[in-house]
Amino acid sequence: MAKPRSRDWGTDMTKDTFAFEELAVWRKAVDFASFVYKTTDSFPADERYGLVSQMRRAAISVSSNLAEGTSRNSRLDFARFVEIAYGSLLEVLSQATVAKELGYLEAQRYQDLRTMVGELARMLSGLRSSLRAKQ
Repeated sequence: MAKPRSRDWGTDMTKDTFAFEELAVWRKAVDFASFVYKTTDSFPADERYGLVSQMRRAAISVSSNLAEGTSRNSRLDFARFVEIAYGSLLEVLSQATVAKELGYLEAQRYQDLRTMVGELARMLSGLRSSLRAKQ
């Protein structure tokens, strides 16, 4: 796990990467957001500013909160951003369930999303526990 590098604004100047880019969970969160964007492309046009917008904003929030958390001054602050990311992840799952119930999301696509949510949830929980344990 990459340590948050708050003193140097989240970057190691000897590398071309930021601390959050070294996190496997961040990469998974980016893949998840991409999946949600592609999945919601087929939703009805009248949902563009409703369910589509909500799902996309919540999905992108997962990776964004992980990135922002690496810039914080303490592991506890970073852990709080991981908790926010977790909440956004579950928000997408709730919204996907509504989309499935409305017939916007086919069963297999919904199951794929649930699988991704489960994997990300485990990774986020592990990261949060690790950050809190080392405090």
